[in-house]
Amino acid sequence: MSDEARKPPTIGLALGSGAARGWAHFGVIRALEEGGLRPSVVVGCSIGAMVGAGYASGSLDALEQWARGIRSLDVMRLLDIRFGGGLIEGDSLMRSLAEQIRPIQIEALGVPFAAAATDLESGREVWLREGSLLEAVRASIAVPGLMSPVRNAGRWLVDGGLTDPVPVSLCRALGADVVIAVNLNSDLVGRHIRDVRGAARHDPDNQSGLRKWFDGVDERLLDGRVGRWLDERDTSETPPGMLDVMAGSINIMQDRITRSRMAGDPPELLISPKLSHIGLLEFERADEAIERGYEAARRALADSDLVGDQPEA
Repeated sequence: MSDEARKPPTIGLALGSGAARGWAHFGVIRALEEGGLRPSVVVGCSIGAMVGAGYASGSLDALEQWARGIRSLDVMRLLDIRFGGGLIEGDSLMRSLAEQIRPIQIEALGVPFAAAATDLESGREVWLREGSLLEAVRASIAVPGLMSPVRNAGRWLVDGGLTDPVPVSLCRALGADVVIAVNLNSDLVGRHIRDVRGAARHDPDNQSGLRKWFDGVDERLLDGRVGRWLDERDTSETPPGMLDVMAGSINIMQDRITRSRMAGDPPELLISPKLSHIGLLEFERADEAIERGYEAARRALADSDLVGDQPEA
């Protein structure tokens, strides 16, 4: 048998978008490592690009420790408010990330890496495979309406979730023979609005991190006027509030795009943690998200034939 025939397949990891739910990626990676699977190609979209950058740069431990240490007040501090291309400018977040993820050019990484973004003008998917690692992450996480877009090579770039929330095709393009994909949005459609109304019905003070954050901005900058205008009463006839509509719309869009893209190019292993109870900006819930990711990966691996086929590291 030739050396080429004995060569093990290249394992690729495609980490999907999902905002605060993306901390689950840490748990997935830990479970893969326990199973002897160490991806040699890593790609990511949005929060997946952030965690993937930590893995590819050898900074995963520091990034996970930072994520686990985030508290509600830290979220407020990291989200620097600016009314322009988005509510969040992102400078504070990127300064904090620069302390966790080693500043490096993508070309200098030890494993192939790319981040998925979207060209705001053309609507095309953009694969960021060279240049500054942190700048690629910043472009990939620019959720429209929440975080301002990024200027890159004459283009305005926003979140890759608009075009490919789980970038399986990108992973294959970088050389992966076997793709392990992580979809963070499989159980989200409709859940956000139902959960918010259910929480309000049983406990009016039990608000999501995103709602608390926006209410704080409203009180400080707009004297509470937005809340009074929206008047989010708990009745089935009252339209959902602005934040419910925004989060619900993102969930629907990403679910439909993900289903379509993966139908045409399915991964060899799909990991789908159940994370609908974690809000868009509830980054302080890292411990819970990481545990859900770990458990989902363990279950998926138990049902697959990937574990045990890889050579010892």
